[in-house]
Amino acid sequence: MISMNKIKTSFRRLQYRLKHGFFTVENVVLFIAIFLCLMWTYRSIEAMSRNWELSERLNTERRSLELIKIETQMAELENEYYQTNEYQELLARKLAGKQLPGEHMVYLPENSETAVNKHKKESVEIAEKEHTNFEKWMLYLFPTR
Repeated sequence: MISMNKIKTSFRRLQYRLKHGFFTVENVVLFIAIFLCLMWTYRSIEAMSRNWELSERLNTERRSLELIKIETQMAELENEYYQTNEYQELLARKLAGKQLPGEHMVYLPENSETAVNKHKKESVEIAEKEHTNFEKWMLYLFPTR
């Protein structure tokens, strides 16, 4: 049987070993330094991750803005076209069935699906500025606001 004195003695030995072998000033300072390094690394990675997400969102918004500008320009040009005499004459001929002297009206059959889809508008792609590797790293580490 284990006596109470043996338990107390083994507990005191363990306490002594921890105090003088494990929890020395050098070891405590080392553990604190390791902990601070790990926290600094974690926070750095967290900040870089946030910067990456923000830069991606900024790039998406810039592309969206550029697309809206292009669509606005197209709408302005279309409005200018609608104001021209040429368009107004074509519209009047279409709606009123009017024709100039010597002109003959020709009625054509409806276009087939092949003819309709032949000249579909292709999506407009916005060209991004190509950055060097160094510029990419600088934008990643220090994003512009």
